[in-house]
Amino acid sequence: MHPPGADTVLVRHGDINTKSNTVKRYMEGLLVENLEALLADREIPAEVEKRWNRPLIHTTEDDVEAATDAATDAFGVVSASPCLTVTIEKEAIIEALVETAHERYDGGTFAVDARRADKTLPYDSEELAREGGTAIWEAVADEFEPEVDLDDPDLTFGVEVREDSAFIYLEKAPGPGGLPLGAQEPVIALVSGGIDSPVAAYELMRRGSPIVPAYVDLGAYGGIDHEARAMETVRTLSQYAPNFDMQVYRIPGGETVDLLVDEMEQGRMLSLRRFFYRAAETLAERVDAHGIVTGEAVGQKSSQTIQNLGVTSRATDLPIHRPLLTRDKHDIVDQAREIGTFTDSTIDAGCNRVAPDRTETNARLEPLLENEPDDVFERAERAARNADLVEP
Repeated sequence: MHPPGADTVLVRHGDINTKSNTVKRYMEGLLVENLEALLADREIPAEVEKRWNRPLIHTTEDDVEAATDAATDAFGVVSASPCLTVTIEKEAIIEALVETAHERYDGGTFAVDARRADKTLPYDSEELAREGGTAIWEAVADEFEPEVDLDDPDLTFGVEVREDSAFIYLEKAPGPGGLPLGAQEPVIALVSGGIDSPVAAYELMRRGSPIVPAYVDLGAYGGIDHEARAMETVRTLSQYAPNFDMQVYRIPGGETVDLLVDEMEQGRMLSLRRFFYRAAETLAERVDAHGIVTGEAVGQKSSQTIQNLGVTSRATDLPIHRPLLTRDKHDIVDQAREIGTFTDSTIDAGCNRVAPDRTETNARLEPLLENEPDDVFERAERAARNADLVEP
């Protein structure tokens, strides 16, 4: 809900504010670029104004809600509000509050949350909130009995007074937080077509890292449908980053999977993970990525016990980022629904059919190497060099 006549979106960021002024200026520039890309991709007519602490999106009342939705999909944004812009004179602000109350307040409790950035103004936040609240009360008292609740109101009239403008708003739509995409180095995202890996990739994007998606083709153990699911999740993720390349590197792995199934029983899944990691490392060298992100969580599968994660991680010198490491499955599922990747992930991962009857939960590297084909890493490196690009 927005005030009548709202034509501006007030954008708030969080972690950017903890940086030095030089870094903050750089990250705010990235955020503005990403906001512009999201608006253009969704064909929302709007202009982004870069301001210290508070970027602004100027649009029309017809498009202000859509622009707010776009802003709250931008990594680094904590919240955004569709606003009515007025001058900083107290009288103008109170007049706008009264007009907004007439149009939007029809019962229940209310409060005024007023803030000012310029401490030299001839009024303070408390005075503005008190006088604004009184004006709202008087504006609607003939229609119904208003009630003030400063702790948990049904409707909050927000006022933010900046250096040269004041903004009236009725909601703070939450954003993902984090850092603007591009603020960190890119990483290889191993996407499997399951629920977890797209959420993990999203979390690295949320912290500013562009992802280079990589899908390992498992041959007969994957299939066209499985690959299509993986590609669809990447397509969904790309909607959060329209100004970043999201083509998928498809790594051929079918022959190696067949070999592991034929020659290994115990530890097969761990050797497959080692193949994945070494292939991802080789691909990272090719595309100048600086890490690997996976959807692994402690104990979620037999290959993801603490001991097994330690063994498989030694296949690469790159850091393996596991943002879901301590998350419960239902939390991951909830987030997958929220970001839009759940529906396209609800298919059994092909590697589940690779699993032997007897799983290994407490592996040691030396015995694993004795059973593992000698050329697993060579196969992984060759597969990564032969990876082809696929449009998601």
